[in-house]
Amino acid sequence: MFNYFVRRFLLIIPTFIACTILVFTILQITPGGPFEMKMMELQQRAAQGGEGGGGSSGSGKGGQMEIPEEAKAELKRYFGLDKPVYMRYLTWLKNIVTGDFGTSYVYSEPVLNVITSKFPVSISFGLTGFILGYAISVPLGILKALKHNSGFDVGSSALIFVLYSIPGWTIGAILLPLLGGKLGWIPLGDLHSQGWEDFGTWKRILDQAHHMLLPLFCYVINGFAISTILMKNSLLENLGQDYIRTAFAKGLPERRVISVHAFRNSLIPIVTGLGSAFGLILAGSFLIEKTFNLDGIGLLGIKTLQARDYSVALGILVISLVIQLVGNILSDLIYASVDPRIRFS
Repeated sequence: MFNYFVRRFLLIIPTFIACTILVFTILQITPGGPFEMKMMELQQRAAQGGEGGGGSSGSGKGGQMEIPEEAKAELKRYFGLDKPVYMRYLTWLKNIVTGDFGTSYVYSEPVLNVITSKFPVSISFGLTGFILGYAISVPLGILKALKHNSGFDVGSSALIFVLYSIPGWTIGAILLPLLGGKLGWIPLGDLHSQGWEDFGTWKRILDQAHHMLLPLFCYVINGFAISTILMKNSLLENLGQDYIRTAFAKGLPERRVISVHAFRNSLIPIVTGLGSAFGLILAGSFLIEKTFNLDGIGLLGIKTLQARDYSVALGILVISLVIQLVGNILSDLIYASVDPRIRFS
């Protein structure tokens, strides 16, 4: 098993390089990058300056202000465009390995500072959603399995499938104007009320819980539905196995048979999804943070792509990629610990 995990960790390197080469190349060859945006900004400034001065000096064909070739060459050197794409990638990769993620073109700050400043919001939602999702879905899945084909099972399954069929951000886009705008039950935007710093401890907790209620619901609803159904079906399958019948035949109480013998094996399908869940905890959810205007990693990713701030976009890619790859290996470790039959080789 040790050799298996060593190979898995070593495979992170080529996977990381392949993914970053693909994204880096696409960003470099896509028109409308930071160089073109800077040129447009300079032309607009030059045009405004020309209009303000009442003259037309420096204007090119069609009234467009011309930027000197020396300035263009200097800008290309600043953005690294005076080198071929593969040289730019190798330079970027070398800097990443040494922990230098570069500087944001938009925020004029180190990329790592920009990204880590958004971690508290994404982690608070991701971690709370992760814990709540599993804390509710696992017991609910067990209860549905024990009450299989009852009214509770059928009714809860119908509700779960309806919620699963609607993306979380869509539920948020529907409920936010209703509960937040029309009825005023849910605060709009921000994570705290004004003067939150002056509140007492319990009032702070209640205030933050009030602000997080609807975004958190949208955050966990799809994963919660999947985990509940997986838990129910897995437990039903295990309850029909010979070893469970043997345990009942030995006279063991139902609670002990389920909690000791069936429950552990039923967790196996659940733990296989933990790898992707770790990515969601830290990397955030792009659409939900955009819907609720939450200042986390997801919203930062959308803003940086819109502003063509490729250094921050690549920084988010690197962090998300590493978390996802390590999370997958962690899933295998948990998988092996839950199921003693698993022997990686």
